[in-house]
Amino acid sequence: MVRLFIFFDEMGPAEFLTGKGLDVCPHPHTGLRTVTYLFRGRIHYRDSLGTDQWIEAGAINLMTAGQGITHSERMDQGALPQSLCGLQTWLALPSDKEDNAPAFGHTAAEALPVLEARAETVRLILGRAWDAASPVETPSERFYTDVALVPGATVPLPKGQEDRGAYILKGTVEVAGEVYGAGRMLVFRPGDSVALPAGPEGAPLVVLGGGHHGRPAPSMVELRRLITGEDRSRQGGVAQGRLAKRPLQPAPGE
Repeated sequence: MVRLFIFFDEMGPAEFLTGKGLDVCPHPHTGLRTVTYLFRGRIHYRDSLGTDQWIEAGAINLMTAGQGITHSERMDQGALPQSLCGLQTWLALPSDKEDNAPAFGHTAAEALPVLEARAETVRLILGRAWDAASPVETPSERFYTDVALVPGATVPLPKGQEDRGAYILKGTVEVAGEVYGAGRMLVFRPGDSVALPAGPEGAPLVVLGGGHHGRPAPSMVELRRLITGEDRSRQGGVAQGRLAKRPLQPAPGE
């Protein structure tokens, strides 16, 4: 966990046969935000606000649960064999915004700034880093970037941020003489000057972090509350009480 990035899930890489694919049925969220970002494939997103949106590689879906929302995420079940690779991250909201109205936003891939150098390419998903800013609105200071390093290339971590981390998607990077491979989340001490050199295969990775807008890192009790939605009043057609034990109202048309 990197401060307010409270949940981090890598989807795939996965290959699906004809008629198969991701099929996440309608389910609720409260009090947080979810960020979906794809490297490959496409997902059909629908929610209790009436949103009906396909997300494709390089684009962002940003869902603010707030008081409560129900949504589904599915692939085209009738398509030819298809693949999927992406990330879904959950962000804690500032305490005074947890009960705001739910909302949804989609940003196309071409709207995101891309920083290119001789040995690295950076796509800025959220926030501000390396003197560039994403057009995606965030309620607090944070950054979230898609970084691709060629073999031997190095990327410095953004400065001026209290919390910083890096998730290795493929290949290896070296930190303080130790080599770390795919699937590792590295969390760095505030104030340290850190650069990440890629190994001989190169390294696609995600670099993320930010401030905490006066809020300490969520405790395990608070994380459970955010994830399960216990003891919160919820809107968007979702009943009050323990989410996992209540029937879910599907998104419109499901």
